[in-house]
Amino acid sequence: MTNYCGYMGKVLLLDLGTHTAENYIWTDLDREKYIGGKAMASKILYDNLTGAEKPFDPENLIVIATGPLTGTGAPSSNRFDISSLSPLTGITSSSNCGGNFGHYLKKAGLDALIIRGTCEKLSWIEINNGEFIFHDARELRDLKCGETQAALQEKLNAEHGKKVSCGMVCIGPAGENLVRYASVISGERAAGRAGMGAVFGSKNLKAITAAGDAVPSIYDKEGAAAHRKKWVNYIRRHPLTGEQLPKMGTAGLVSSMQVHGLLSTRNYARGQFEQFEAVSGEALAEELTVTNSGCLSCPIRCTRRVPVDGKTVKGPELETLGLLGGNIENANLEQICHWNYELDELGMDTISTAGTIAWAMEAGEKGLWESGLRFGETEGLSKIFDDIAHRRGIGAELAEGSKRLSEKYGGKDFAIQSKGMELAAYEPRRAVGQGLGYAVANRGGCHLNGGYLVVLEGLGMNVNGQTPHGKADLCMVMQDLMEAISCGGQCLFTSYGVVPAFMVRNPNGILQRAVNAIVPFMGPAVRIYNKIPEIACFNIPLIPYPTELRYTTGMKLTLGEFTRIGERSYNVERAVNARFGVSAANDKLPKRLTDTLQDPGNPKTRVPLEQMKRTYYRARGWGKNGLPGEKKLRRLGIR
Repeated sequence: MTNYCGYMGKVLLLDLGTHTAENYIWTDLDREKYIGGKAMASKILYDNLTGAEKPFDPENLIVIATGPLTGTGAPSSNRFDISSLSPLTGITSSSNCGGNFGHYLKKAGLDALIIRGTCEKLSWIEINNGEFIFHDARELRDLKCGETQAALQEKLNAEHGKKVSCGMVCIGPAGENLVRYASVISGERAAGRAGMGAVFGSKNLKAITAAGDAVPSIYDKEGAAAHRKKWVNYIRRHPLTGEQLPKMGTAGLVSSMQVHGLLSTRNYARGQFEQFEAVSGEALAEELTVTNSGCLSCPIRCTRRVPVDGKTVKGPELETLGLLGGNIENANLEQICHWNYELDELGMDTISTAGTIAWAMEAGEKGLWESGLRFGETEGLSKIFDDIAHRRGIGAELAEGSKRLSEKYGGKDFAIQSKGMELAAYEPRRAVGQGLGYAVANRGGCHLNGGYLVVLEGLGMNVNGQTPHGKADLCMVMQDLMEAISCGGQCLFTSYGVVPAFMVRNPNGILQRAVNAIVPFMGPAVRIYNKIPEIACFNIPLIPYPTELRYTTGMKLTLGEFTRIGERSYNVERAVNARFGVSAANDKLPKRLTDTLQDPGNPKTRVPLEQMKRTYYRARGWGKNGLPGEKKLRRLGIR
């Protein structure tokens, strides 16, 4: 149990092979050091994985973790994390989801669920108030994710004789067939990255449902209510979280990315797509959006609702629009909406699917591997997606991802991935700090785990995206803050509000231009904060998370302590991945991004990765091997 509010005080370790469960010891000291969510999951994996395990081994663990704010009504606090050894990268990874499962896992009385072993046959698990029941899922085999969830709801209703309120996670055909980038789906939201769905499939685990009547307590209800009211008002007034995201969702970034040369086009050969307007947020809002919606407790409501096959479903996010748009030279918005729904139903990550398809298109052009796929020719892609999910024909090869395909057939220079994970839609040769983030991100080519410096380099502010100055230190502090935010169970879109509104509303003002010019030279000052974050022994309204955690849990967190928790999270994940072979040699990008100029007339339009990496390792206090040493781990209290 726990003396802190916000938590349920119970972590369950479930063995699929023996159908047994036991309490996993997670102390209040652990809560103080790791909070919850991804940081909690990384520490559990650090304590239990040796480096000998493989992603599809029974010994591999799945950790589904919530944060103390999950289920409390805090703004945008419905997130949960799924972490495991990734079949796409071979190292530990995580996938964050906005579906309803985390909320109901806490109602079932659990802060986290740890899963090991393998079911003898395809199964689904029912959790109710902390108790669990195994069910035969063979009749659910090959069902798509929407069909699976509808069937489970019907079964639960019949079993209990009433409509059961519950949360669910499930996999589709892609997970069952071990597609390396298969996702886990909760409602219409995806834990999409790193192949967590394939790990479920390897364990013969089709789905989990959670229900119960537990409610997390709040330490200071009046203080929390007043703080949340101010925070929600701020979110709704901010130009990014109160205007752009509600009106156009993340799709609204397409036009800005085009202007700044950041929009991946033709497998990252270029940063601008001539037909970008056809797949922009403006086009989605005007032509197809029925309404917008959001996750539980979210005031931003960034989700687009679009018509597909006579139904109104979740529309595509920025990554899907960019990567199934310009990156394969497709300007058919309705087609992208259909594919987005189709891939979610099959249980496949849209980012890695699109990145692998783009690699195959270019490999065919170059005569390396003939798949029949061509840029701009997209009519047959629905069948290809289904073939990937079922590992039929060329789908069996595409299911392996671009890294493995390029190792087999050639074309490594244009396999746009890092550590085996395909990159997001932001072309980094005009935002080199984002390029550094892609390379050093613990889980692979991830824009968020990479620190999301692109929000400074053109999408929120206009900091010089071509200079490497200051980017290593900024990358570290952004990574640590985003890690800490995720620990609490909140959506990272709330962090857009950290960029002062005046910088977004008038980016070309005199003051704004001065701030943008100064930021790259703030590296030394940021370095001091990164080394001694405790100097920030206070909290500020722009970063409201530690204050929210204090009102909810009773922990007396300062901004500096909050940042240190994020640093600890980042380092413990790096430390466990070191056991699986990660080092500086793995922190790399394809040569297209580091050696080939985006603009042949501008020598700065490439990512100067090695220069920035050296500075980044020094900033983190890591060795030249790109790893935290024992002294660093002891200093962070990682045992």
